[in-house]
Amino acid sequence: MLTIRAFAAFLALPAMIAGLIPWLWLLPADRWRLRGTQLGWPVLAAGLFVLLWCVRDFYVIGRGTLAPWDPPRRLVVVGLYRYARNPMYVGVVAVIAGWSLVAGSLVLGGYAVFLLFVFHLRVVLYEEPVLARLFGKDWEQYRAKVNRWWPGLP
Repeated sequence: MLTIRAFAAFLALPAMIAGLIPWLWLLPADRWRLRGTQLGWPVLAAGLFVLLWCVRDFYVIGRGTLAPWDPPRRLVVVGLYRYARNPMYVGVVAVIAGWSLVAGSLVLGGYAVFLLFVFHLRVVLYEEPVLARLFGKDWEQYRAKVNRWWPGLP
């Protein structure tokens, strides 16, 4: 059952934000597209790798999903979460940034920047207070050791 919930959450959130919205609405409306570059593929692939690794850690370690309605039951502090507190969001933005480079889309580039801003507000205003309430001292210790966005050494 958890496998189905995790897959459904993946389809509902990152697949929608980094896949369907850019594909169906943003790229077709981009009148300012430039010539793309193949250099975007490694960025996109790295973002997808990070995203899938984080989804796996939420599933295996946290016993939950990336969805706010079905979050991990345990605080996930392993894998990429040892280096940054929000690698999943970084992965989503990297997927979109890579896609922007491949497609030569200024609109997708702007969308990636917009998502950075939205994700930051979500993390600061909602997720971190909830994690503090749910995980107390464990969250405070983790927060003191690991950067929010920029990877550091564990």
